[in-house]
Amino acid sequence: QVQLVESGGGLVQAGGSLRLSCAVSGSMFNIGVMAWHRQAPGKQRELVAVITSGGSTNYADAVKGRFTISRDNAKNAVYLEMNSLKPEDTAVYSCRLSQRGVDYWGKGTLVTVSS
Repeated sequence: QVQLVESGGGLVQAGGSLRLSCAVSGSMFNIGVMAWHRQAPGKQRELVAVITSGGSTNYADAVKGRFTISRDNAKNAVYLEMNSLKPEDTAVYSCRLSQRGVDYWGKGTLVTVSS
């Protein structure tokens, strides 16, 4: 059974930083694409960042230059380093593992950025 558990969310002032973690169990983690998504109140879920098993990354325009996605295959974990946070970054952040045509999701962690 594949499980994804996010951590690291919280309340931070605008301009601050947070590091989110996503721990994956029950899967051959190093085979698959990992991603972070977010969903703000009243809005649709959006893709924030993606990292392939080979380490290639892609980012949403809204976070380019501020957020960094990384993965540690030895620890079965993916991270999202978030800097220069803005109030509009406030959302529930969830990680996703896509593997062999199946998507697995964590329950998410709340990030609140105060102005």
